Amino acid sequence: MEEFKKTVEYEGKAKVGEMLGGLANIQLKPEDFSSPIALQMAISRMYEGILKAFEEGPKKKYIAEVRFTDSLGNQVSIGIDLGENPPPFSKQEVKARIIIELFEENEE
Repeated sequence: MEEFKKTVEYEGKAKVGEMLGGLANIQLKPEDFSSPIALQMAISRMYEGILKAFEEGPKKKYIAEVRFTDSLGNQVSIGIDLGENPPPFSKQEVKARIIIELFEENEE
């Protein structure tokens, strides 16, 4: 059986910045806004995460927030962990190339 692959390439922009290491896991999800109770639970979860991050001490991470528009016109945003050392970029905003490859693994 012949293997089929489809590769799509997008151009986008990335914003490079710093984040405290433990704060990366603190996030709000759409379902957190489904009711007042869900929002209160999300705030409690975030509060616990912030306290834990400060207990562990400041640990800086560099991240890139990459934004691009997909084939259907939707805005897509992803985060990339760049590690603990400053990336070698001279600017905070850089270009990004996003390559997506679709394929099916052959089970033999």
